[in-house]
Amino acid sequence: MTEQSFPAMSGSLVEPQPAVTPAPKFWRRTAPMLTAAALVAGLFGGVTGAVIAQPDSPAASSSVTAQTISNTSTLDWSGVASNVLPSVVQVNVGNGLGSGVILSADGKILTNNHVIAAAGGQITVKFNDGRELPATVVNADATSDLAVLQVSGASGLTPIKWADSDSVKVGDAVMAIGSPSGLQGTVTTGIVSALDRKVTVPGETRRSQPVSYQAIQTDASINPGNSGGALVNAAGELIGINSAIYSPASSSGEAGSVGIGFAIPSNTAKQIVGQLS
Repeated sequence: MTEQSFPAMSGSLVEPQPAVTPAPKFWRRTAPMLTAAALVAGLFGGVTGAVIAQPDSPAASSSVTAQTISNTSTLDWSGVASNVLPSVVQVNVGNGLGSGVILSADGKILTNNHVIAAAGGQITVKFNDGRELPATVVNADATSDLAVLQVSGASGLTPIKWADSDSVKVGDAVMAIGSPSGLQGTVTTGIVSALDRKVTVPGETRRSQPVSYQAIQTDASINPGNSGGALVNAAGELIGINSAIYSPASSSGEAGSVGIGFAIPSNTAKQIVGQLS
């Protein structure tokens, strides 16, 4: 089976090598902090890092398997949002930001490594109720693009509920929750568009090794600042950590959702959390 590479998300772009026109790109970088003057959309999610998605080549067989697609219009998404929002946070790093999910009542937070990788100053975590507390990095793993933070002085928090990502099916209804461009508590809905989509994220620097994982693809809108946030199922359970988006934009300032986003499966994240905590 052959693979086709597409340049993707980051500050250090991977230049396409098209035959006629430039190939679309994936973007992933910290959204800048909002100001009263303007909403400035930075690159997706956390700090910088290019992404290359490598979709499977078409199958040789022409057979088609029918699948039942979830009817998202009949779901009580307001109830899902109400239950999950207390478990999703905004992670502020310098002049940028990302998102995260609460792992424990005493303030352990899971986010993407690229959200905090370039943190030179204080990291703070802002909760859904408006509180903002300082946090430190417990451990981080660049190879999986995941990191665990510890919030100082936190208690009584609502941990995210985990789902078995192996049970996720194409067409399942999902909700993405995070802080796109600093708009905390933003929720968007869609479906699982594909499973086991290979995504490769070049390192934060020229010397860093790329990061590859099999991602859940979704059409739920994901934008700058969503990195590290939650992708949940219709029961409000975590099926993935939002980590990258595809965008045809040729520059970071134009990157935005076109309905192709990627999340690290919850089973993968849960295994890494066990190693990092």
